[in-house]
Amino acid sequence: MAFAGVLNDADVKAALDGCAAADSFDYKKFFQASGLAAKTADDVKNAFKIIDQDNSGFIEEEELKLFLQNFSAGARALTDKETKAFLSAGDSDGDGKIGIDEFAALVKS
Repeated sequence: MAFAGVLNDADVKAALDGCAAADSFDYKKFFQASGLAAKTADDVKNAFKIIDQDNSGFIEEEELKLFLQNFSAGARALTDKETKAFLSAGDSDGDGKIGIDEFAALVKS
């Protein structure tokens, strides 16, 4: 698991179980349940780097779609509706992707 040592496995499992059904993902609930919202700024930046699969410095729509799989390989992909809502919530400057500061604000929101 990419977040071993950063997040509690039981918390991550509970967060994933809470959004197992299609169109049930709520980023605020997920960040709270997984424990990420309570982590330090450095831990949140490390989480960003894990989710930013192509190391572009941004989380793009395709990476957001696979967001849950960063927490558990067997997790589902987000639906298009969930992905677009997640991107819209995090993309404060309207460039179509989420930067590290936008991600940190989203996690702490």
